[in-house]
Amino acid sequence: MAKYFITGIGTGIGKTLISAILTEKLKADYWKPIQSGDLDTSDSITIDSLISNTQTVIHQESYRLTQPLSPHLSARLDDIEIDLNKINMPLTNNDLIIEGAGGLMVPLNENELIIDLIKKLNAEVILVSQNYLGSINHTLLSVNLLKQYEIPVKGIVFNGEENTETERYILQYTKIKKLGSIPSFSHIDKEKVKAAGQSLFI
Repeated sequence: MAKYFITGIGTGIGKTLISAILTEKLKADYWKPIQSGDLDTSDSITIDSLISNTQTVIHQESYRLTQPLSPHLSARLDDIEIDLNKINMPLTNNDLIIEGAGGLMVPLNENELIIDLIKKLNAEVILVSQNYLGSINHTLLSVNLLKQYEIPVKGIVFNGEENTETERYILQYTKIKKLGSIPSFSHIDKEKVKAAGQSLFI
């Protein structure tokens, strides 16, 4: 069973879209350990609306926080503290797509970050990058931090508008495999998610 933790070089990079595409492509299970805000339109609900296969199981979040803020602050406002020891991998015999919250350095409590959760779960990372001014810096910082924590990286997915020079530099510098590119969508639905999986090599 493969366990892939989907994280991004920042917030709003497209982790949920890539998670949906990978979940559908692999017919994998899906799990969002921490949902911070938007509980009526959560990422788990979005994934459920975008996949077509009948094999996927969407597992319950460990923490459902009411405010659309950094998890550490949302938890504080909900009068709780996120405890990594209470975030346990769901039981499944299937491949598992795990979606993070924001980027690697997003705080979960006063001492621990998303990257600490990845390390605890012992999952392989798929890093979502997006081409914008500054994305080389953000991507290289993310990769270097993952290496520092000795977390294995399956590869990089580039989401959105293509920039061949940016992608070339990132790939030659990091020596990490490109898993594919996903174009920008004005509208996303089950058919587009299924078709997009054909462009990812995993």
